[in-house]
Amino acid sequence: MALKHAVLAALLDGEYSGYQLAKAFDIGVANFWHALPQQLYAELARLETEGLVTGRQVVQETRPNKRLFQVTEAGLAELERFAAASSKPSFIRDDLLVKVQAADRIDAAPVIEQLTERVRIADAKMEIFGKLLARMRGTSTEEEFLAHGARIGPYLTCLYGLGFERETRDWCERIAGVLRARVANSPGVKGN
Repeated sequence: MALKHAVLAALLDGEYSGYQLAKAFDIGVANFWHALPQQLYAELARLETEGLVTGRQVVQETRPNKRLFQVTEAGLAELERFAAASSKPSFIRDDLLVKVQAADRIDAAPVIEQLTERVRIADAKMEIFGKLLARMRGTSTEEEFLAHGARIGPYLTCLYGLGFERETRDWCERIAGVLRARVANSPGVKGN
């Protein structure tokens, strides 16, 4: 997947400025795609040149002018082509896992600390996802929203993000506990 597809998908909800797009990425897209604001601005310029988005200038009296972008028919066609193409399986690439793999030969204390920090981060993200999901479904139950909601794609990706963070938290708590127990029960294990 290219950044362009993530940007096109994020713009399906309406017109966004580059700033608003960056915020949308921080909240709703970050669970499956990370991009820095400068990458998003550059991608918007490329997409506009390719005719996949169109931008319009909005004059603001008290602030600098801004450009709002929306997906064009060509952009929708690109998303259709992308959606029809086979997806590659995802893979994990996480430096914390390398540290855990080496934990029985290195000082486990910093690894335990990082696992504990990852638990805190996962908890915070789970709270954000929970609020975002509640805001998207409004007064509907999840079942009602999934059956009758107007736009469920962002909801479904946030459900995945919530599940991912929950699994990450649970795994990190378990592994930190295992490492703590090994350190406590084995005087020769580093981390005492």
